Amino acid sequence: MRTRTLGRGTVAVTELSFGAAGIGNLYAAVDDEEAYAAVEAAWDAGVRYFDTAPHYGLGLSERRLGEALRERPRAAYTVSTKVGRLLEPGDGGGDDLANGFAVPATHRRVWDFSADGVRRSLEDSLTRLGMDRVDVVYLHDPDDHAEQAFREGYPALEKLRSEGVVGAIGAGMNQAEMLTRFVVDTDIDAVLCAGRYTLLDQRALTALLPAAAARGTSVVVGGVFNSGLLADPRPGATYDYAAAPRDILDRALRLKDLAERHGTTLRAAALAFPLAHPAVTSVLVGTRSAAEVQDAAEQFADAVPAAFWAELRAEGLLPGDAPVPGDAAPTTEGPLPGDEPS
Repeated sequence: MRTRTLGRGTVAVTELSFGAAGIGNLYAAVDDEEAYAAVEAAWDAGVRYFDTAPHYGLGLSERRLGEALRERPRAAYTVSTKVGRLLEPGDGGGDDLANGFAVPATHRRVWDFSADGVRRSLEDSLTRLGMDRVDVVYLHDPDDHAEQAFREGYPALEKLRSEGVVGAIGAGMNQAEMLTRFVVDTDIDAVLCAGRYTLLDQRALTALLPAAAARGTSVVVGGVFNSGLLADPRPGATYDYAAAPRDILDRALRLKDLAERHGTTLRAAALAFPLAHPAVTSVLVGTRSAAEVQDAAEQFADAVPAAFWAELRAEGLLPGDAPVPGDAAPTTEGPLPGDEPS
């Protein structure tokens, strides 16, 4: 698995990365054994970058990920988590289905992008992970908290980086506009942009990706299947966490037919597309089972024919300025620090 470095720093990530929301019971419950098997499958596939957050299952994702990685050499992998939501004890009633996570609501989320909140959130995450450090910390979904995130949260992360507590800092969101502001107005290493640079949505191409390329800021792209539609386009499939509108579904079905006519799959094309942009460092895929991980790794490894990309452009299914595999300059390859071959 090829690796790239975040921003101008030294934190390395694999081009395919593991999104741990699924093992936090996002949309469907999995047991501990299934969660551990998913992480094991990712490791076996060469994935060495794992992303989690307190938000995912009220800490369940962090606890499971930490346990699954416990016997691995700490220098051999990269972990990112997020700050902005503190977990406070709840009344123990109800569940977390309102947030999409099938877990008992023993805690409640409290928004906090203050400097104290950032440090406390990171300390709590380290406890849940059972680790003495994480490599990357993102400000998580500061959409409605921009003032505090920029005034207090970002400086707190910058201080943690300068102290050597974390190796890289950034912001993770489901939009491109505020991430562009982070790239332009701060000295972050990376942004995690979910769902805004896919075969169906290229909003990040307008300003975020050019700004990141110019500043040397890395972009980790999540949500490449747009919450499921590009993995399996069919009536009833979800697009951006809701039922896919008919016109979007029809477009996804056209993409699927085109991929199959060229002897590939829509999943393979969706995974390959973002990395063609020089600002994109890694593609983050949320998986909840070993089978899903194995499929993602196999699709990611498959080369998508150049003729597919050419026809995609000719049909107007991609903007002409969107790079496709074969357009981008070669990338540097190498092992993660400490990940010596056996």
